[in-house]
Amino acid sequence: MRTSIIQTIQNPKLFKQQLLLWSQQFREVIFMDSNDYPQGYSSYDCLLAVDAFTSIKTDYHNAFEDLKQYQQITKDWLFGYLSYDLKNDIEDLQSNNFDGLNFPDLFFFQPKKIFLLKGNELEIQYLNMCDDEVEEDFEEISVQGSVFSIQNSQIKIEQRIPKENYLEKASKILEHIHHGDIYEANFCMEFFAENATIDPIEKFVKLNEISLPPFAVFFKNNKHFLLSASPERYLKKKGELIISQPIKGTAKRFSDLIEDEKSRTQLALDPKERSENIMITDLVRNDLSHTAQKGSVAVTELCAIYSFLQVHQMISTVTSKLDHQYTAVDAIKTTFPMGSMTGAPKISVMKIIENLEETKRGLYSGAVGYFTPSGDFDFNVVIRSILYNQEKQYVSFSVGSAITSQSIPEKEYEECLLKAKAMREVLQ
Repeated sequence: MRTSIIQTIQNPKLFKQQLLLWSQQFREVIFMDSNDYPQGYSSYDCLLAVDAFTSIKTDYHNAFEDLKQYQQITKDWLFGYLSYDLKNDIEDLQSNNFDGLNFPDLFFFQPKKIFLLKGNELEIQYLNMCDDEVEEDFEEISVQGSVFSIQNSQIKIEQRIPKENYLEKASKILEHIHHGDIYEANFCMEFFAENATIDPIEKFVKLNEISLPPFAVFFKNNKHFLLSASPERYLKKKGELIISQPIKGTAKRFSDLIEDEKSRTQLALDPKERSENIMITDLVRNDLSHTAQKGSVAVTELCAIYSFLQVHQMISTVTSKLDHQYTAVDAIKTTFPMGSMTGAPKISVMKIIENLEETKRGLYSGAVGYFTPSGDFDFNVVIRSILYNQEKQYVSFSVGSAITSQSIPEKEYEECLLKAKAMREVLQ
């Protein structure tokens, strides 16, 4: 079905830029870059998939069943995304908030051409129908310049929820917590620009450079773009092993080394941040248990601190072994949406945040990733990301923070602004 060719790459960093530039001629593109971030579960340094041979695009109705069938019939590489609003397929929920982006709820494609880079080794996998194009394409990629056009168009970014409204809504969530309705809620707000024209590739390169996250993604489906600098893995399957790495807990980075170390240590010891993280880790353990072999769910890392260019983050790692009666898509469906983007308990929280948020989340706080032909997969969490509908000239990014009984609305608001900093900087 596919022809596989191995090449040695002299300069992987340059080659990644050339791949990205070359990919822009295609209607469907997914480029994933781990930015050489040291992490325990990485399969590739970079992947590029382009040009759909087949695809699936649907709203939330029956979406997981459709995806399961598509994945089992195709038995090939599939790349795509799950939007947050697929929650409505799993539970009796709705998404009635404003949506300026209009992305489909689910989209996956079977690419004709795939590039898998690990160290200096590049594996090229082309469907047999186009394998005569490998040499020509490789030549074309190798002569790409690595210069990206810089645009200085002014974009006016607006905030969907003004500060005073945010504080009021955060206080309402605290009331729900004090009444015992919920323990923790991830409350999000949107920043947006209308009549905006951006060069997606230039903005992605910029966003990636100032963040260098392990789960960066450039995604294009015709006129829909995602430019993601995500630091968070949602779910990975390797054989029977399932891995989830929720992030809860954020602290500022400082150029002064002593200040920076202090910020890191404070995050590690902060009781509020730790309780936030432990609550979600518990939720993830519970989610994984639905498809796990008996007694196989384990927390292999609790409240570990990882440092990125913009922020320090508190990350836990939860693993399980998939029971053989369940499929790859079952493992996703029973854990979606990820607990780090909802709160706990999940269903009650999702209803409350739907009422208080003013934008449909769509792809924000969903997941982007891929399935391998053997049914393994790896997905990130769509955060620290810019979304763009080129046709509607609508640019959007959202940020959120976890509200618990110890939260102070003012501080949660500041955390949102800290998370918005990189996207704002790139767009303005």
